[in-house]
Amino acid sequence: MGVHTYFKSLSKLERMYRCPGEFQFEQHNVASHSWKVTQYAQFFGEVEAKNGATIDWKSLYEKALNHDYPEIFIGDIKTPVKYASPELREMIAKVEEGMTETFVKEEFPEEFQAIYHEKLKEGKDGSTEGMILELADKLDQLYESYAEIQRGNTDEVFVNIYRKAIIKIKNIPLYSVEYFLNNILPEMLEEKSNSMVDIKQITEEALAV
Repeated sequence: MGVHTYFKSLSKLERMYRCPGEFQFEQHNVASHSWKVTQYAQFFGEVEAKNGATIDWKSLYEKALNHDYPEIFIGDIKTPVKYASPELREMIAKVEEGMTETFVKEEFPEEFQAIYHEKLKEGKDGSTEGMILELADKLDQLYESYAEIQRGNTDEVFVNIYRKAIIKIKNIPLYSVEYFLNNILPEMLEEKSNSMVDIKQITEEALAV
């Protein structure tokens, strides 16, 4: 019991794999995903800062690093299921929030409970830091699905994840999105691919939506 339990629980994120049940050339766990999201968020925080935004770096790093911690309670639910309806997504979010709140109350000393309730809550909100987290999270979805497609995985689930990630990213109101679309995405599309899927066409269609 206590903080020791919290520290031990972190290892569970290394054993939880994303896109469960799908064939993948390379599996990714939730712990590595959180690290990559933090790296993306760090870069795009700098992009926003160079364009005049004031970044709360502590908040940004905490949001990015902790954003998927609640998955230790319910796992990584398949993307098509998780987003099947707004009602279902809201129910899942409430379950995650409730279980995280209970965990904090049961395992953390009282003087740290309010602090960790704040650290482990849903970080995607209307703040600049929350929108950077949204971008970074979708970007990792994009990279994971892009890599599968590029290696020749023609499973429609990864094509759909890639397409939906592009659509979501392009609608996030940040300078970072323009930077990604103008500087990073073209580099991705120039890479050689072993896939029968026309990823450039899928990208163009998604950007046109």
